[in-house]
Amino acid sequence: MTEVLGRTVVSTRSLGSVEVCTLDDGREVVVKRGDVAAEAAGLRWLAEPGVVAVPEVLDADEAVLVTTLVPAGPASRPAAEAFGRELAALHAAGAPAFGAPPPGGPADAWIGEAPMRNEPHDGPDGSWLDWYLADRVQPYLRTAVDRGALSASAAARIEGATTDPGPAEPPARLHGDLWSGNVLWSDRAWLIDPAAHGGHRETDLAMLALFGCPHLDTVLAAYDEAAPLADGWRYRVGLHQLFPLLVHAALFGGGYGDAALRAVT
Repeated sequence: MTEVLGRTVVSTRSLGSVEVCTLDDGREVVVKRGDVAAEAAGLRWLAEPGVVAVPEVLDADEAVLVTTLVPAGPASRPAAEAFGRELAALHAAGAPAFGAPPPGGPADAWIGEAPMRNEPHDGPDGSWLDWYLADRVQPYLRTAVDRGALSASAAARIEGATTDPGPAEPPARLHGDLWSGNVLWSDRAWLIDPAAHGGHRETDLAMLALFGCPHLDTVLAAYDEAAPLADGWRYRVGLHQLFPLLVHAALFGGGYGDAALRAVT
């Protein structure tokens, strides 16, 4: 790529799955290629309430996304405390329905390298669990079985165990793939690579805990102070971690199928 944003690219460097391009006006921008329409819509949707830090979308089409570069730095407890409050405010901004995509975003999206479909789901009673089982758990459960990461009997045990979602809550505005690698730290926490949709707020919190997050206890305490969590939320962490574990089982196999079973049994 020789031009970005109408400026000449003077140098590039790889940063994981993206490139950092230095432009002839001195700016550094992040360029991501691929099926990026859902990610661009997700970043704009998360930015809209003005409560969390996300990279600014500078340009986007069906194949290329250009954003500002997030400054790098260490995680700190003050930043983690602020992040907990900010995440609570983001979730409170809401979504039209469980499964709803960001406005203007496509129904066909991605979580990591796995396809993920976002469609508003009312279900028999509009419940989160109906949508979660139908649109998140069962598709990846079938794929995990087909690829040998789970046995049919283990899949049946998982389906039978997902029955206690806790008190009903309205659809929250989720990042959707909030593992620690998608939280960058500097003066505050920055959220990148969303798989944004309307869902249950406990899902983002469970994802933070799945692979470890710096100062997680501080994040959770600040969140709970700003927007108290329903009784028993800690016992439901495994239920909310089931979806990303099944995604990993479908993609990578290994021990992720067993981890998914342990999460809910």
